[in-house]
Amino acid sequence: MSRWVRGPLPRLGLRARLLALGVLGLVVGFAFGGALLLGALGWTLQRSVDEEALRTADAVALLTAEDALPDPLPVAGGQLRVQVVDAQGRIRAASIDADRLVPMLGPDELRPGQRQRLVVDGRRAGMPGPVRVVTVPAGTAQEPRTVLVAKSLTDVRHSLHVVRNLLLVGFPLLVAGLGVVAWRVVGATLRPVEQLRSGAAEITGRAGAERLPVPAGQDEIHRLAVTLNDMLDRLAASRARQRAFVADAAHELRSPLTNMRTELEVARRLGDDTDWPAVADDLLADTERLSRLVDDLLLLARLDEQDARPSPVGPVELGDLLRAVAARYPSPPVRLTPPDAPRWVEGDAGELRRVLVNLVDNALRHAYTDVVLAVSGPDGAYHLITVTDDGPGIPAADRERVFARFTRLDDARARDAGGAGLGLAIVRELVRRAGGTVELADATPGAAAPGLRATVRLPALAEPDAE
Repeated sequence: MSRWVRGPLPRLGLRARLLALGVLGLVVGFAFGGALLLGALGWTLQRSVDEEALRTADAVALLTAEDALPDPLPVAGGQLRVQVVDAQGRIRAASIDADRLVPMLGPDELRPGQRQRLVVDGRRAGMPGPVRVVTVPAGTAQEPRTVLVAKSLTDVRHSLHVVRNLLLVGFPLLVAGLGVVAWRVVGATLRPVEQLRSGAAEITGRAGAERLPVPAGQDEIHRLAVTLNDMLDRLAASRARQRAFVADAAHELRSPLTNMRTELEVARRLGDDTDWPAVADDLLADTERLSRLVDDLLLLARLDEQDARPSPVGPVELGDLLRAVAARYPSPPVRLTPPDAPRWVEGDAGELRRVLVNLVDNALRHAYTDVVLAVSGPDGAYHLITVTDDGPGIPAADRERVFARFTRLDDARARDAGGAGLGLAIVRELVRRAGGTVELADATPGAAAPGLRATVRLPALAEPDAE
């Protein structure tokens, strides 16, 4: 049986398998229910026979105790036989159609003084089929008697036979009818699933709105279709971001390569008149720009591959970090406002240093005089790092847009003025991995040159132990 279930059943369709399981469940359920019904009906009818026989036996026993037995004994109905026997097994009284010579139970079957219920051959009582015989003690201690009452079980057997035949005839018809209904119901239930399958098969991955059909019912399949469409929307958005990223990266990579090729072609045409030291300087600048761009692209790709934010590396003191970053630049352009006390955060010191370097580089490209690097806090559960310049600032409408990849404002499009537009995007990703936020605001609101203040908010950490 297990081999058959593992073999042919998986080759059936889902609809057929569900129907087979349903029919199997119906067969088992109805078989168990039918057996239970027959058992309950048989027990009920048998109990009814016993109660009727015992009532008659008790009435005769009462007459026996009063020494008022009529002859013959009165019996209601023609399917009862009554005998009263003494201790020696002799019949003292009997109903009109009962045997007056041979008791219905032999001496070895009788237990004097006990109530008994037995099923014997009907020929002992002069009735067809099996009969139910009950015994009730009667009489006195000096003259004990036993009342025997027999009732035919023919009606009980006939009723059980009729019910069993009805079950045997009606059960297959009922199972067939329920199977047809189940087939149609399962088909109607699986129809939306087939629509989802066919809709998924038509999705090609090309650009455009590709969605699965959503069934009208508010059920599990409806929620599945909505969830799958949300997933397709996310995949489409991710695919669009990847395409835009690849296109922007190709454009940015092509620019320095084009410059290098142009310079080399011009130098070859000029021949001996070429200023090779100047060409080498230009090529070196383009190579460095290309190297920085490749490093930024690799860093962003690495950040995109990490779904969960990694655990912080360890405690970092912001004062030391700011001093190390400020030491990279000449003193006049970058001014450091040291904190009045140690400020500790938990994170990767290299990633936090990259955040500050990118912000300072961006500020230096637009500052008129200098850049101020400072740390303050705690502001609630956070420390604040600010990088402030006195340049033209960024309009409020563009302050969120500049964090997107390859985004540069119009005044920063010149080749010598800025990078590829990845610095602030890297800043936001690294700050997010550290559990913080970054935002831009005017350094001097209302001024002609308001400047720009970049504020990095990092979770504060209690000062670690000396160990």
